Amino acid sequence: MSVKTLTMTDAVFAYLTDVVSREGSLLRELRAQTAALPEARMQISPEQGQFMQLLVSLIQARRTLEIGVFTGYSALAVALALPPEGKIVACDVSDTWTRIARHYWEKAGVAGKIDLRLGPAVQTLDDLLAQGEAGTFDFAFIDADKAAYDDYYERALKLLRPGGLIAVDNALWSGLVADERATDADTVALRALNAKMCGDDRVDFSLVPIGDGLALARKR
Repeated sequence: MSVKTLTMTDAVFAYLTDVVSREGSLLRELRAQTAALPEARMQISPEQGQFMQLLVSLIQARRTLEIGVFTGYSALAVALALPPEGKIVACDVSDTWTRIARHYWEKAGVAGKIDLRLGPAVQTLDDLLAQGEAGTFDFAFIDADKAAYDDYYERALKLLRPGGLIAVDNALWSGLVADERATDADTVALRALNAKMCGDDRVDFSLVPIGDGLALARKR
């Protein structure tokens, strides 16, 4: 038993990725290709992808949102966990990065589950709300520009059904949220949203120290 979360040593991380990982070959291939990009740090960790697959299965998700696609690893992981009729509305602004994503979605046979919408995510979410989609989604994953996280959170909360789950990536931000000397805009935005979610009586909340920190808010 431990009074605090175990330190993630190289040996423990290797155990997670090599021994108790269910990462499929296409996910592994996509992760390797992404690792060669200058923006590779934007990729979620494999154990986080596996954890999100479990969450999606636990809540029996059918309709999900993804805000920030990058090269498509998280969307691929979630799509593989969804039932055949499952759908993801995936929001991003980059055609370049999402070309990689679309290639792997096609290879995995899940492209039909993923509705990729290129453009500002706030506009996409507002369009969904205007079309009467409030309360119709089961799960939302937020992993995009940090300054807009609160805007995404509020809209995702409206779009989720009661019992639906929001997962917010980078909630620990390499530990900077706990460093009072860090006052850059991204850190301030993440710190503020963490505090907001913790005190938000509309949700049940937990911040899980997996990957770069995954904040979970379940709509009441």
